[in-house]
Amino acid sequence: MDIRTKAVQPTSTLELRDANDELLQGVTVTVYGPGSKQYAAAQSRQQNRMIDALKKKGKTDQTPEKKAAETAEFLADVTVGFEGLEYDGLEGKELAMAVYSDISIGFIADQVAKYISDWSNFSKVSAPSL
Repeated sequence: MDIRTKAVQPTSTLELRDANDELLQGVTVTVYGPGSKQYAAAQSRQQNRMIDALKKKGKTDQTPEKKAAETAEFLADVTVGFEGLEYDGLEGKELAMAVYSDISIGFIADQVAKYISDWSNFSKVSAPSL
C-alpha cells in the first residue's frame, strides 16, 4: 500500500457553534491542519516565542494573559479565514487575533483548537464539524 494515499488535506472548514452548542448558521472558519506546511510553521513560531521568553526571563511560568495571547497568535497563524463573521470591520489576521483574543467569545477559540488537533478533520473523506 502506498501510504501517501492516506495523506490529509492541508485545510478544512469548521462550522462554528455558539456557547450553547447551537450552530451559527453560515459562520465558518477555514484552518490549516497538522499535515500542512503552514501549521508546521505556526508551531515553529510558537515554540520559538516560548524559547525566547525563557531566554529573557529564565523561568517557565506564564500568566493567564500571556498564555491566552500565545494561543490566539497560534490560532490566527493557522486560520485561512472566516465566512459570515464580523468583528469591528477587521479582516485577515487582525480579525482572527481579535476573535481568538476576546475571552467573551472564547468558545470560538476552544472549538478551533479542538478541531485542528484532530487529524481526521483533515482526511480526504468528508471532514465532520464539531
